[in-house]
Amino acid sequence: MMDWTDRHCRYFHRQLTQHTRLYTEMVTTGALLHGDVPRHLDFNEQEHPVALQLGGSEPDDLAQCARLAEQWGYDEVNLNCGCPSERVQRGAFGACLMTEPQLVADCVKAMRDAVAIPVTVKHRIGIDRTESYDFVRDFVGTVAEAGCEVFMVHARNAWLKGLSPKENREVPPLRYEMVYRLKRDFPQLTICLNGGVTDEAQIALHLQHLDGVMVGREAYHNPWAMVAWDERFFCAAHAAPDRARVEAAMVEYMERVALGGEPWSRVVRHMLGLWNGLPGARRWRQVWSDHRLNHLPARIVAQQASNARCHAVALRGDAFTA
Repeated sequence: MMDWTDRHCRYFHRQLTQHTRLYTEMVTTGALLHGDVPRHLDFNEQEHPVALQLGGSEPDDLAQCARLAEQWGYDEVNLNCGCPSERVQRGAFGACLMTEPQLVADCVKAMRDAVAIPVTVKHRIGIDRTESYDFVRDFVGTVAEAGCEVFMVHARNAWLKGLSPKENREVPPLRYEMVYRLKRDFPQLTICLNGGVTDEAQIALHLQHLDGVMVGREAYHNPWAMVAWDERFFCAAHAAPDRARVEAAMVEYMERVALGGEPWSRVVRHMLGLWNGLPGARRWRQVWSDHRLNHLPARIVAQQASNARCHAVALRGDAFTA
């Protein structure tokens, strides 16, 4: 989810679900230790519970970054051992770390020794064409011995050569049973599933076998699906938001962002799926995506987008009437 789940995206998603845990895009240890820490770690209080996902393979560096995460108020630190991109491989972290379970264990121990917040790991079920359950079982067992209690398991192999990151999300087959088997073999651990989940019914099915489900791109492209999650999966009964109010809240947020010197367009790109599936959604997206309007205040563009959506709905109604 690089360049996707930034703080603006997470602020938007928190308007839709109050209890789902939100994860940052992966931040490398080098970016934190040698770069602009506030730019990478700043977030809105409304985002809690929120986890920082780190990319790295040096225990001392990861420990230092975990301390930063705790100081900035994050609720969890997650070590990425699942990203298959070649750029990440050149940094010797991401999915290639699965071939070095003891190193991952050392990284987890260093972070756990440094902070009181939970340290978790996200990984794949295998590397390249190896489809042995023993591989992922031994990886989880070794890392668990270092004190990791929560594993987010992407139920596909990571092919480190020959596939792009996008293809790595689609070509290697999903094997959910391997994740279920991990839970049976490690009942004391929290095992969460990631990969290929597209609707609420699938989440409910996986939760019959596992402790949690991580949803990425589907939640990003069809964010309104998250509105039902609090009541169904967290037994939290509260008034569901409506889309117009969510949009209004985001316009207020965009205006605050603009006052801080950041273009509001960096916010709106994350909420273009708000009206997905409803009449007028396409016209609404077109207005918000029109770069010629970026110089206008967000509230003016919001009004234009709303008018365009309502006009499209009216035209569709006339067509049905005719």
